[in-house]
Amino acid sequence: MTAAPVVDLKVHHKPADLSDRIALGFTRLLRFCADTFFAKRYGHRAIVLETVAAVPGMVGATINHLKCLRRMCDDKGWIRTLMEEAENERMHLMTFIEVAKPTLFERLVIMVVQWLFYVAFALYLISARTAHRVVGYFEEEAVISYTLYLKELDEGRSPNVPAPAIAKHYWKLPHDATLRDVVLAVRADEAHHRDVNHGFAGELAGHAPAKKVAPYPEHADDTRMAA
Repeated sequence: MTAAPVVDLKVHHKPADLSDRIALGFTRLLRFCADTFFAKRYGHRAIVLETVAAVPGMVGATINHLKCLRRMCDDKGWIRTLMEEAENERMHLMTFIEVAKPTLFERLVIMVVQWLFYVAFALYLISARTAHRVVGYFEEEAVISYTLYLKELDEGRSPNVPAPAIAKHYWKLPHDATLRDVVLAVRADEAHHRDVNHGFAGELAGHAPAKKVAPYPEHADDTRMAA
């Protein structure tokens, strides 16, 4: 296993037009709701937000797949990238439910929020560019949240428990890995998704593909664990 990639914490796409400002405003609204509801309960926060974060990749991949079938054209690798993003976010969720057991109320919140976000992300049909920009900003906030989670762990306000078995398998972590190692890997994943989605939004706006993308941590080829 290699160390988690270094993450550039200063990356922020400055809004360039109305589409970007709408995306940023929507993201800040979600951030306000998360801050109000969860405060510094980062484990529980991760469970709910990762449930939502796994939606855009699947929606984007499905719509791109159908579009390419209709137009009989190449997808430029976008479908596989978005499907991988969706699965990666799902693995974040599967990891954090081992760390912070969701309450019944949180499970109800997850069901409601997931469906609302799934319906809302029909935005992809209206403006795929805005949709990818939303995800880019969403991942910017995720990087910030996991950085704050690391601070809580480092300063002893949250217990640095052993890493769940599923996390050690997925990120190929050593047997003595801790929650801090997991959060570092998750943050690196989010930084990669941040740059990829901002890049996709830029391409849809007519710009050249992104030249600089945060490195993606190494993951297991098969997400299933041996019995």
